[in-house]
Amino acid sequence: MSKVLMQRVTWRVTTLIGFESVLIFSAVVLGAYIRLGDDAVEDGAWHLIVRGLLIAAVCQLCLYYGDLYDSRVVADRRQLYIRTLRALGATSLILAAIYFWFPALIIGRGVFMISATLVVTLVVGWRVALEWVASRVGPRERLLLVGTSPATISLARELHERKELGVEIVGFIDTDAARVGQPVLNPGVIGVIENIPAIVSSRSVDRVVVGLQDARGMLPMDALLDMKLQGVTFDHLASVYEEYTGKIAVENLRPSWLIFSPGFRKPYSLAAVKRALDIGAASLGLCLAVPLMLAVAAVVKTVSRGPVLYRQQRVGEHGKVFTLYKFRSMRTDAEEKTGPVWAQEEDDRIIPLGQFIRRARLDELPQLWNVLRGNMSLVGPRPERPEFVRELTQVIPFYGQRHVVKPGVTGWAQVRYSYGSSVDDAMEKLQYDLFYIKNLSVALDLFIIFLTAKTVILRRGAK
Repeated sequence: MSKVLMQRVTWRVTTLIGFESVLIFSAVVLGAYIRLGDDAVEDGAWHLIVRGLLIAAVCQLCLYYGDLYDSRVVADRRQLYIRTLRALGATSLILAAIYFWFPALIIGRGVFMISATLVVTLVVGWRVALEWVASRVGPRERLLLVGTSPATISLARELHERKELGVEIVGFIDTDAARVGQPVLNPGVIGVIENIPAIVSSRSVDRVVVGLQDARGMLPMDALLDMKLQGVTFDHLASVYEEYTGKIAVENLRPSWLIFSPGFRKPYSLAAVKRALDIGAASLGLCLAVPLMLAVAAVVKTVSRGPVLYRQQRVGEHGKVFTLYKFRSMRTDAEEKTGPVWAQEEDDRIIPLGQFIRRARLDELPQLWNVLRGNMSLVGPRPERPEFVRELTQVIPFYGQRHVVKPGVTGWAQVRYSYGSSVDDAMEKLQYDLFYIKNLSVALDLFIIFLTAKTVILRRGAK
């Protein structure tokens, strides 16, 4: 993840988790005192602290898996209430199981209900208060967008919808004076090139964002250079888009930006560390997953005739084709009449229980063997079939660049976007793949693996 984006995500999530952990722990302790009085510490304050921390940790885990740290989800107040209650329900079930096996950890009869009421009140109240403060403090950055190309409007739309980023679009600049005053998204065109210095000064603009397509042959570069020398801060639209969205916009992207942009480095030391982690994790994963893999193999063999494993050609690093292994989740004649096609929702080629196997990602466990063999990495772009690669390379610019690294069992595109089944989906996922390749690091890999666990548990993305 880019440093700026990582800082924003880390700061926001750390603030929420840290403060809410204190709130939940305080609610548990207060609930214990309300219900038990001084008896709450009859075993000692340390025991109350340990029990309170256990409840807070389980509750935080359920809040995370309930998407309560995804600002796009909880922006809907109704979703905030529903998901908070659902997370507390899951917390009670998990704690019931823990208490069954470890009764000494029970904090006291009747305490949980009181604490749950306090948690809902405090967490929801804190979120509402945080939203109110954020709306009053104002945006952290104000942007002026030069041009009205599709890529520029796409950035503006994404920033407008994601209020948590704290970015405000001041307006758009156009080369045609007749368009001033016309709406574009929200707001509209507020001036022409010559007006930029005055707009920057009068509207407290932090950055002027110029799209590469708009800058090429349409904008007077001498005028922009004069403004730059006067102190106006300019930036490429592609850089700002990457910074705020975690993906690289490929529409209208120029090779020059890829060449001169920082990143896209793959030092030998990083490759060596990444390979060592792949070998260690894949070896451990295969050992731990043996019982589960035997169970999946038995299910596939029981519900469908044919081989348990599915072998398919995929495109790997530097375009080299390799054989990928998966548990078979479709009929053996799935593509006999159609040839290679993408999987679809409610695909009638899927065998009984195949949908569950796919959504739980159990079909991908044999890919750990591909990781050990060196065909794949744990983290990287999703490996595609040669037939699809040939088609997509012809219609999507820079598609071939995703093959400069090994494909992965999971990846940035897989955790940030749903399963792709069209050229448009492939375009969207390529933007995430390029972001991953540009910002390749062990820290980003670990972050993706962490997000993958949530994706697998909630059974999202696969078809």
